[in-house]
Amino acid sequence: MENQVRSANSNSISLIKKIWRQKFLFVLMIPGLIYFFIFHYIPMYGVIISFKNYDIFEGIWGSPWVGLKHFQFFLSLPYFWQVVGTTLKISVLKLLTGFFCPIILALLLNELQAKRFKRVVQTISYLPHFLSWIVISGIIFQLLSNSYGLYGYISKMLNWPNPPIILQTENGFLSMLLISNIWKEIGYGSIIYLASISSISPDLYESAVIDGAGRFRQCISITLPCLSTIIAVMLVLAMGGLLSGSFEQIYNLRNPVIAPSFEIIDTYVFGLARLDGSGGGDPQYSLSAAVGLAKSVISLILVLSCNWTVGKFANYTVF
Repeated sequence: MENQVRSANSNSISLIKKIWRQKFLFVLMIPGLIYFFIFHYIPMYGVIISFKNYDIFEGIWGSPWVGLKHFQFFLSLPYFWQVVGTTLKISVLKLLTGFFCPIILALLLNELQAKRFKRVVQTISYLPHFLSWIVISGIIFQLLSNSYGLYGYISKMLNWPNPPIILQTENGFLSMLLISNIWKEIGYGSIIYLASISSISPDLYESAVIDGAGRFRQCISITLPCLSTIIAVMLVLAMGGLLSGSFEQIYNLRNPVIAPSFEIIDTYVFGLARLDGSGGGDPQYSLSAAVGLAKSVISLILVLSCNWTVGKFANYTVF
């Protein structure tokens, strides 16, 4: 027993010494911890309004408790399941088209020999990430407008009779969602994969060259397998946002003609928070909070399921 106590004390002292040696790294963590505590953990207190008929004048604790009433209500709405289906459709398509593009770009950039050209391409590709969807929506409207945009100018120059308004057709709007998402995020997403590629030991490539492997074979047999861990991590993280559907992108791009066909969970909740769906005129804070809470629970289940699946097939888990 005494030996166990001494061993525990020794481990504690060793841990304290390690923390003290890396004290500046822990100091750098403090702003991030404060941010997550204020903006992510404290707001969890407001989740309780999902189970109440929230009244801003009575407050959270003064509002009457209704239990699962709001959950039962939105689950009984036939339009709600259409919204869920639309959200899954858009999110899955964006995942299929946008998840692999940064990987491909990172592999292509890694093969470039001209370092200056490589830096220029990297800079140009990741700059759109820092633009808001409001700015990008304005650019798209300017390009695709039939009256004053580039699309309208080309259609007039070619004498197209009654060219379709791209953003007012379902296929055109969905295509713009996918293309603009790839254009905005492909460069920024490739940074992570490029950092992982740079950590691969050059000895592996030298051995492959000795064995007669070309650049493509090196990419398939060395680079991609070494990226499997970070790909698994990014896939698990992407599953957490599967039900989000990019509220900012759709809200800023959609128009009254196409809006009913592209109503996702976030825009639906936003509408519930602004105006009562039954026509009473009072904002439905409790109902919108209940929908948001249900979406968060489903997202957590998706993340845990994806993490378990990745662990089974790739022998690696994020947590």
